[in-house]
Amino acid sequence: MSPAQRNNLAIFVTAPARVGNDDRPLAIVRAMERATPGLRLEWTISDEGKLVPLQARDVWVAEGRPGESGFPLICNGGHESGRVTLFGLERPALLGPGGQPVFDVHAELPLNAATMAESAAVLEAVAEGARAYWGHATPFNTTVEISRQVRHPVRKPGVPPRGLPALNLREFIRSPEIPHRLGWLNYWSSATASVIGFPDPARDLDLLSRARRTAMGGWVVRLTNEPLDLDNPAHLEVLLRTYERFPVIGGRAAP
Repeated sequence: MSPAQRNNLAIFVTAPARVGNDDRPLAIVRAMERATPGLRLEWTISDEGKLVPLQARDVWVAEGRPGESGFPLICNGGHESGRVTLFGLERPALLGPGGQPVFDVHAELPLNAATMAESAAVLEAVAEGARAYWGHATPFNTTVEISRQVRHPVRKPGVPPRGLPALNLREFIRSPEIPHRLGWLNYWSSATASVIGFPDPARDLDLLSRARRTAMGGWVVRLTNEPLDLDNPAHLEVLLRTYERFPVIGGRAAP
């Protein structure tokens, strides 16, 4: 499926690097299933693109990638139009914010009415299963456009689209608690919320009207009621205003 045809909700969270016998991958899988009625992540996809059933799913997830970091792609069965995928990757200290290694988790779900109703709970489940610093859930096509905000004079020159602010490469952001970017639904741990200065009752009334606390004391903050669409001038204005409110996001200012 080409990017133009994808109508998925992309979830991304970044968390502390795994150490030793870290059981977070299985915790993330189980949390995502609990947050999504009827979801069973009991398959993977072969190099040839075919579904492969996992006979001992929990063991397979716990074993991770042989000789590699993170955990391999796991998914549900059924037709591709309803496909849900989940995987995790380790990012080494050399490429991590503040010179620290981090653990990134990626998921994709079909963007439909059911997903929209569950999206905040799914983001919270993945983020808190990973014990994440921060994360977001955003329509795939919008995520692609937001990724073009990342600029570097040598490695990625150019101007971000739609008047959006330029964001730093992750390795030039001073700490992993600082979000790399904004999305439609934003997960901010209590540590991240403290670093960016959220909430401020005097300045964040609008955001607080679409925010809620999580079980672990973080926040899920929704920028717009409908999925973020940068072709919608009102959505673009909200995104620009939120970047202005939190200049530390993307490493643009000191916390």
